[in-house]
Amino acid sequence: MHPFRTAILAAVVATLAGLAVGQEAPAPAGTAAGTEGVEAAAGDAATGTLAGEDAASDPAGPAPGDPANPLDAKGVSLDQFRWVARPLVVFADTPNDPAFQLQLRNLAEGADMLRERDVVVIADADPAARTEVRERFRPHGFTFVLVSKDGTIVLRKPIPWGVREISRAIDKLPLRREEMRRSP
Repeated sequence: MHPFRTAILAAVVATLAGLAVGQEAPAPAGTAAGTEGVEAAAGDAATGTLAGEDAASDPAGPAPGDPANPLDAKGVSLDQFRWVARPLVVFADTPNDPAFQLQLRNLAEGADMLRERDVVVIADADPAARTEVRERFRPHGFTFVLVSKDGTIVLRKPIPWGVREISRAIDKLPLRREEMRRSP
């Protein structure tokens, strides 16, 4: 395998593993290790506190769900983010899908813009897992779906988008406009 592809694949596997704080290395692909942090982060969102809120000040790196460290879709319910965050769910049939890798890379590079807009990234590259988000949105191949804080679908696209385009779409939402008016 080409070294560049190996590096990208390793980065995607590490991102999807949802590294728990203090874990030394990502779990090998196909294992369940490393998902405890993802499930714990999802539980925090149910109480109204997102794990990614203090990601910029966390010396251990971004928390799961942060645009730079997506949540694994297993065990995630969109209801836990209602009125708290805007879920952006990225689907693929395999983590090796180039569009999936490109979209995750775009989101990580523009993480600050997405954090400002309360975006939580959820990755689902395992159709066999039959997650709640996959059952709800029924994607075919690569797809990303942006959901508003009230639970309605804002965007559904079959190709990767840049963070600027996603941010512009969010900034047009009535609730986001209200948030911008209220901020100093």
